[in-house]
Amino acid sequence: MKAIVTIMLKDGVLDPQGKAIGHALNNLGFAQVGEVRMGKIIELELAGTDAAQAKSEAEEMARKLLANTVIESFKVEVAG
Repeated sequence: MKAIVTIMLKDGVLDPQGKAIGHALNNLGFAQVGEVRMGKIIELELAGTDAAQAKSEAEEMARKLLANTVIESFKVEVAG
């Protein structure tokens, strides 16, 4: 079973990487790009077949280690 954890900075937290990417895209001629936010995706291969349990375990992993919950939010998706 695969769990996908998407981690993003919370609203209001400065995102210098996103700002740099947005600036570079504008310099490359992509003027239609507005604000850019940088995040990360972590794929976890989990043993077991219970999707609800896998999601719960991945959420616990995110809270305890994968995300800094002071400044980051996360969401977990599970695929069979």
